[in-house]
Amino acid sequence: MNKIVAIHQPNFLPWLGYFDKIARADIFILLDNVQFPKTGGTWINRVQMAVHDAPAWVTVPIKRAYHGTRLIREMEINNDIPWQVKLLKTIQINYGRAPYFSVVYPFVADLIEQQYGLLSEFNICSIKRVMEKLGFETSKLVLGSDLAVDGSATQLLINLTKSVGSNAYLAGGGAGGYQEDRLFADQGVKLVSQNFQHPSYPQFNTQKFVPGLSIVDVLMNCGFDVTRTLIISTNGIER
Repeated sequence: MNKIVAIHQPNFLPWLGYFDKIARADIFILLDNVQFPKTGGTWINRVQMAVHDAPAWVTVPIKRAYHGTRLIREMEINNDIPWQVKLLKTIQINYGRAPYFSVVYPFVADLIEQQYGLLSEFNICSIKRVMEKLGFETSKLVLGSDLAVDGSATQLLINLTKSVGSNAYLAGGGAGGYQEDRLFADQGVKLVSQNFQHPSYPQFNTQKFVPGLSIVDVLMNCGFDVTRTLIISTNGIER
């Protein structure tokens, strides 16, 4: 049996497919030691939730007044902005009538109220706590910054996979634009496709089902047990 490795940046309250990838992997490397995008939006500090019956971005403000480049693990949250109060109010207004609000909100509020200066630490703690609540082993998480691995693009993924003693890499659906599939086979690493099919679930506050929203949306609409079942039911990976 292949020990399967998945690799992803530590995203902010990520979507269901992110946790599906975690569930499918034997080792999940949180890639905190690559460059944070200098401009444009990124899932590392923003995600979509259902706001006024439509998907909308919610964001963790970051300090961008720096020269040169910074790694993800070096990015600071701009805690001078009361973003936590604003985000919790947004959730209360838009999910207050959700079926599992009374059960899920205290957990989500506790996540968002965490006091961290670094974005990656905030995200990693949140991911771990969601995993624990859903019954997934957090011991499979490994920080990229703890691995002495060099390389870029596809070669970095291969080097990271091999560094943890694996020969199988789990690729998500959006990897086609930058990933050179041929290199995996050339270097003895089996490329496994996640093939995630987003399950639909009742969304109380949308006219039509919207896939890809934050795990918060799933939890509010389905609760913890059904959310775990949604992830497990899509988990048919071939090893």
